[in-house]
Amino acid sequence: MNPIDARVRYERLLSHSADRRRLLMSGAAAATTVSFFGRPTRVLGQATPEASPVATHGGSSPSFTLGVASGDPTPDGVVLWTRLAPSPLGGGGTDPIPYEVRWELARDDGFGDIVQSGRAIASPVLAHSVHLDVTGLEPAREYYYRFMLGDEVSPTGRTKTAPALGAEVERLRFGFASCSMWEHGWFTAYRDMAEQGFDLILHLGDYIYEYEPNGYDVREEGPLREHTGEDDATGETDALVEYRNRFAQYRTDPHLQAAHASAPWVVTWDDHETENDYAGGMSENNDPVPSFLARRAAAYQAYYEHMPLRPSSMPQGPDMQLYRGLPYGNLAEFVVLDTRQYRDDQPCGDGVNVRCPAALDPNTTLLGPEQERWLLQTLDASPARWNVLAQQVMMAELEQAEGPSEGYWGDSWSAYPMARNRILSHLTSRGIANPVVITGDIHTAWANDLLADWTDAAAAPIGTEYICTSISAGGAEPATFFEAYLPDHPFIRFFDPNHGGYTSVDLTPDLWRTDFHQVASLLDPASTVEIVASFATEAGRPGVQPA
Repeated sequence: MNPIDARVRYERLLSHSADRRRLLMSGAAAATTVSFFGRPTRVLGQATPEASPVATHGGSSPSFTLGVASGDPTPDGVVLWTRLAPSPLGGGGTDPIPYEVRWELARDDGFGDIVQSGRAIASPVLAHSVHLDVTGLEPAREYYYRFMLGDEVSPTGRTKTAPALGAEVERLRFGFASCSMWEHGWFTAYRDMAEQGFDLILHLGDYIYEYEPNGYDVREEGPLREHTGEDDATGETDALVEYRNRFAQYRTDPHLQAAHASAPWVVTWDDHETENDYAGGMSENNDPVPSFLARRAAAYQAYYEHMPLRPSSMPQGPDMQLYRGLPYGNLAEFVVLDTRQYRDDQPCGDGVNVRCPAALDPNTTLLGPEQERWLLQTLDASPARWNVLAQQVMMAELEQAEGPSEGYWGDSWSAYPMARNRILSHLTSRGIANPVVITGDIHTAWANDLLADWTDAAAAPIGTEYICTSISAGGAEPATFFEAYLPDHPFIRFFDPNHGGYTSVDLTPDLWRTDFHQVASLLDPASTVEIVASFATEAGRPGVQPA
């Protein structure tokens, strides 16, 4: 298949069916707003009942079918998560009343040394999910946790707090991943991540895909395993109960559960948690804004319900602040970005386009003014040795046209060059220490030098970008069409077209080492996972070097 045909096929696979999308009825979309905005009185540790009655073991026998998780570690705390869902693909299956859940946190996995315990309320308003903001813990300490309901006991999770602020940290091991598509392959990469015993795992978006069953096909014989169907006119996930069922379906995967239970996660979304290529309040197919915002509210609600996020991240209708900073001693500052909720609509349109005047307008933004201001201020104030921007879409320049013609992917930083220039210029003008961008989205693995001037092949790097491949999105066939564009981009130092894998980082004060992990076969849940390439970035020397 030639590069042009492959590009067309790729865009088709990433696109929605416009005909199906136009079947969205404003009345059906508006119905998704019902009861979004109610809030439980309290869902934290040592909680008291919010309503009466409170069940300790309901007639529907709630259980921990979706596993456990932890996230957003601080020096003295961490978020603990679970959700009661005896019928995970049928709306949860619990009675619509609050349930009282017990929890324990211990220094050992046998729970012989319990340091905290309590009770929390699993509220029907949040799909019987629990988000415990546990504090009072020791920094840089490993803990184990579990939940209990009646005689049922959840799986055990392992978590770890962050080092004390300003503490000398000699080493951090973390993994990052994105783009897990249920239908395209087994989540074997998650299994391997679970076995690594990381200090931290970051998920950079596309945790689920919203498409109708087999709506994003990559196999002639059909999907390896099929999405649950939806019963409205579009077939896509667009209402609250549908998003809940889709998240729950992904959460039933044992490898994903194992990865969540193995280490604390730091999460951010991209587009498919809501809808492909949406931009702020604009849907891909220009649905009425109120209808789309109702859909976005449903998606954000379900996202929060299934992620180990603090109650401070709880959405308010269609709004949810997800960008945040997470320090890791004096070694690293993780700046977690949201490149989806606040962006301007793709300035030159979807797909590959020549840059238009709107792309060169300095007011065009990918992060939104408030988040961009926060990012620059956070970088200025960071005392860390390494400053890590955890975000979604490719930051390095990528001209996707052969010969003298010009074309840039409308959903990446290359389509918002002025917004990107502001950030890259800030890195150099303010002397930000060792900036590294970690990225997902593109279903392939990359290692890129970041430049102040993309047209100067001799320019010294001012930063570094590492991009993980997908967990499974794209399926077994590699995305080789990108290879046609690489000769014109000398700052792209590594590219691997294969899907199925993740990236790990071994970080010390002096060296960032990146390993690209690749699943041998997405069609085999027992497949091996191997490191296919390794690269390094030295402190004080931006850019990609051999490991």
